[in-house]
Amino acid sequence: MALVIPPDYSRNLLEGKATVLIVLDGSDSSIGSTALSTARLVGQSYATEILTQQASLSGRSAPSAPVEVRTQVWYNPDLNSAFFMIPAVIGMILSFITTILTATAVVRERERGTIEQLIVTPIRSWELVLGKLLPYAILAFIETFEILIIGHFWFGVPIRGSLWLIILTSGLFLMSSLGIGLFASTIANTQQEAMLTVMMYNLPSIFLSGFFFPLQAMPKVLQWISYAIPLRYYLVTIRALMLKGVGIEAIQREVIALAIFGIVIMTAAALRFRKRLD
Repeated sequence: MALVIPPDYSRNLLEGKATVLIVLDGSDSSIGSTALSTARLVGQSYATEILTQQASLSGRSAPSAPVEVRTQVWYNPDLNSAFFMIPAVIGMILSFITTILTATAVVRERERGTIEQLIVTPIRSWELVLGKLLPYAILAFIETFEILIIGHFWFGVPIRGSLWLIILTSGLFLMSSLGIGLFASTIANTQQEAMLTVMMYNLPSIFLSGFFFPLQAMPKVLQWISYAIPLRYYLVTIRALMLKGVGIEAIQREVIALAIFGIVIMTAAALRFRKRLD
């Protein structure tokens, strides 16, 4: 939130017609609504205080409020909650679908006894990993485009940023989700164990990533923990791209974090998967 005070504020205040402007970021509708109501209350309280001082000095009441607070909401003027939730749903779908399907698919091969048949084939381990991950990556991108289309044409959520940047950041986040699912498959022996393992990651990540609650409103300890969750960075990125139309410069910190998470998690999962095959 920004407070804009015009240069002629002091003179207009003496004349009883001062105006200030409150500029709000409406991309987060819950925070924007709270900030909007608070700004209006603060302005009314300040105007009432000035009226009281003027009345005590002159012995009469002022005819109208000397300060008018005008508000301007950017990115989401109507503070529509769908503008805040639809981009977040993309992150949730990418996280849940890829981790669960990837984890259970590999474990399913082990339960059925077909993993040995894959091991004796002439394909390399990285080719086996790629063959397991590629279908779910394609499915995840299809789901992403589906949510973008429904959100834009049905709920009216704008897509102001570059579609290529949305695809790029989604791909970086997808690396982390696929890696987590693959890693879970290497430590689980049954599909039930794999499901529980990825749910132990997915459920906390939803609540600690800013999906429901603003990160700034969380306790400091939980804010520190959220830095280890890739979904946190992706939600900031996808909301900024869709609602604010920013470029790569504004989200470069989040993009770098997603790239680091993706490379580290995918590498660790691939190495453990190869060791488990050996």
